[in-house]
Amino acid sequence: MPDWTFLTNHAHVLLCIARDPGARIRDVAARVGITERAAQRILADLTATGYLTATREGRRNRYQLNPTLPLRHPLEGGHQIGEILAVLHPVDASASGPASGPATGPASGQQATAATATHARR
Repeated sequence: MPDWTFLTNHAHVLLCIARDPGARIRDVAARVGITERAAQRILADLTATGYLTATREGRRNRYQLNPTLPLRHPLEGGHQIGEILAVLHPVDASASGPASGPATGPASGQQATAATATHARR
């Protein structure tokens, strides 16, 4: 199995949060295959740049995604992070639960292309 993936660890963490906005750092790290420290650093990056908003709930954080922010590489200019989430984590309007609201999915009508995915080493 190759040691590279088409998405960065930042994208993997964002996808984990889209699927479970209340996920613990240790669970995100385990799902992505990185250390807890790396997951914590990535969550801090995503929060500092506005892709995520963290709200404290007891001893945990609950995250809310901002799907309207742009992808960060010049080759993906004009595309939003919500487009990636629409492909990898489609939001079912009939589903209930924390991952079904507009904060975790893109506006309707957006589509992602293979060109919007990034290539990075794990």
